[in-house]
Amino acid sequence: MGKKTSSLLIVFLILLADQSLKFWVKTHMILGQEFSIFGKWFVIHFVENNGMAFGFEFAGNYGKIFLSVFRIAAVGGIAWYLTKLWKRDVPFGLTVSVSLIMAGAIGNILDSAFYGMIFNDSYGQVATLFPPDGGYSTFLHGRVVDMLYFPILEGHYPMWFPFWGGQQFIFFRPVFNLADSSITIGIFMILFFYRRFFDRHETAGNPSVAPTENVE
Repeated sequence: MGKKTSSLLIVFLILLADQSLKFWVKTHMILGQEFSIFGKWFVIHFVENNGMAFGFEFAGNYGKIFLSVFRIAAVGGIAWYLTKLWKRDVPFGLTVSVSLIMAGAIGNILDSAFYGMIFNDSYGQVATLFPPDGGYSTFLHGRVVDMLYFPILEGHYPMWFPFWGGQQFIFFRPVFNLADSSITIGIFMILFFYRRFFDRHETAGNPSVAPTENVE
């Protein structure tokens, strides 16, 4: 299987899994509802956010539009870069990582762009797909659906701890989705393959770095 086919397959499978899970959550759960998958360590907890990855918010309606447009532009840039990688001799892991980042970015763009138009609100009710009265918002004003919650460690900061003394401590607190996970994995893979990729190209472009031979 070629790099192009592998990249497109990765993007398709990530988007399929991400959107399928989000559609299921939207059409089966009320906002704030949760249920356990693995004890208290892995919970499906339905939340929505207007902003960035892992539930972080971003500057109201104008910030929302800016973020959506920025994401679309970023996906265009990533797609252009990915087509360049298909034609170059680069580690396969680098191509996979960029594909994961693009898939995750597209997944969250779909929420922001269309979910407000095709779903009604999840406040106190299970949302309906294509409701007769229309969606809860307009184009680019949809909310991103998050549901993956891993409160692996819970406790309280000691009273002497600066600023948060006595407050509850949870790791890992943010609720996220498969698209966020795909972006994060892709970034960490790039950090891993970065040195291998660029060392290889620097060596190829600098003959003086070529391996020496034993002349004895």
